[in-house]
Amino acid sequence: MAKIFSVHPDNPQIRRIDEIQTALSNGAVMLYPTDTVYAIGCDINAKSAVERVRKIKQLANDKPLTFLCPSLSNVATYAIVSDTAYRIMKHLIPGPYTFLLPATKLVPRLVQNPKRKTTGIRVPNHQVCLALLTALGNPIISTSAHLPPDETGNGTLGVEPEPILSRVDLFDRLEDLVDVIVDTGEEPSYEVSTILDLTAEEPVMIRQGLGWERAAAWV
Repeated sequence: MAKIFSVHPDNPQIRRIDEIQTALSNGAVMLYPTDTVYAIGCDINAKSAVERVRKIKQLANDKPLTFLCPSLSNVATYAIVSDTAYRIMKHLIPGPYTFLLPATKLVPRLVQNPKRKTTGIRVPNHQVCLALLTALGNPIISTSAHLPPDETGNGTLGVEPEPILSRVDLFDRLEDLVDVIVDTGEEPSYEVSTILDLTAEEPVMIRQGLGWERAAAWV
């Protein structure tokens, strides 16, 4: 059963952050809130933990994983950022945006798109996420802990959409699958991030999510 850490959403307690960081450094998988959805994640360099995240979400190895970075300068360590991409990202981060970029050699293969050698990166506008990233010193995997209604097959014949869960229900569902639950008291959001493909010179909006109108001005 997962250990639950109660953390203040705006002023995260240093001691709690340090305890969670230690768990992540030791290969823990956690459930935690972001500025979009609740996510399942781990230290990007903890291979066994990344494999567990894939297993929990039933993701094939050719399905890339998104990860969080604390700043634009940190993004440039893990991705090749063109001048065009830099200008766009500078205006949008931190925020609810996932950027698809060419990966550098520091991104584990288990996280990349194996054919395109690309990766998805976010810089969240969430104090707990940023505190954890700073304490850990590595990016944190971030894959949705639940499928939003528009990704569950809603409206497709014979496919039932996943119900919207409360925070407590989500914790109950995942407490036996993860090691750590970060509880900020925030209820789950089912609004996903906007995805921008910045791998080519011309940016492309792949998915309209939170903040897409703002992103549209740069695409």
